[in-house]
Amino acid sequence: MNRNKYINLIALFILLFLSSCASRKDIVYLQDIENDATINQALSYEPVIKCDDMLSVIVAADQPDLTIPFNLPQIQGNYQINDSQEGIKTYLVDASGFIDFPVIGKVKLAGLTRTQAKNELETKIKEYIKEPSVNLRILNYKISVLGEVNKPNTYKIASERVTLLEAISLAGDMTIYGKRSNVLVIREVDGKKTFNRVDLTNQDFISSPFYYLNQNDVVMVEPNKTKINSSVIGPNITVTISALSLLTTIAIILFR
Repeated sequence: MNRNKYINLIALFILLFLSSCASRKDIVYLQDIENDATINQALSYEPVIKCDDMLSVIVAADQPDLTIPFNLPQIQGNYQINDSQEGIKTYLVDASGFIDFPVIGKVKLAGLTRTQAKNELETKIKEYIKEPSVNLRILNYKISVLGEVNKPNTYKIASERVTLLEAISLAGDMTIYGKRSNVLVIREVDGKKTFNRVDLTNQDFISSPFYYLNQNDVVMVEPNKTKINSSVIGPNITVTISALSLLTTIAIILFR
């Protein structure tokens, strides 16, 4: 065997070694979903109002003059979301879950979905206006994505609905070192923090309570073993040293 064949053989071993370093099960999302698969369970989501939420409430009716007392102007500054809404009167849900609404006074909205809160306000306003229509929005709907993603940040969600996969996409996807099988979702439920682990490589999470994120959820992507082991000497050094070690071993065997 001439020298060139030795070199080609060594290169082949190195290529096989490097290709084996990245496993499909470590980096591919939803690995067990087959082609043309469908999820039988209907997926639906509507945000639930929580304490400290900031709400926009606009009342409309056939006689606009009657709605004026319910649509007070914003006099302490403008609340902006995506630079598209200005001058909106906002209502803070207090620690007890109430907002202080004009004319009708205290109304408890925490714990209700947006549709339920809309219906609750319309029912109370009907005492003063015939067939009112309420437009209610959560203005502080945001989520945070931290850890092994390309763009960790806090993101405002204008649509009031975002999936966990969409949140990771907003953050520029996970890095190659993100542990996809153990993503932590921190969520507040009834005033208490809950810590929930989600496996994004398994399709079962699509039917879980964490497929859709709630406002103020925090998503944390932990590093995998490769990143942890290489954190002291750099993320690429471990692979390089292993490759050089293999190369040296092969060379000793072939050339002795």
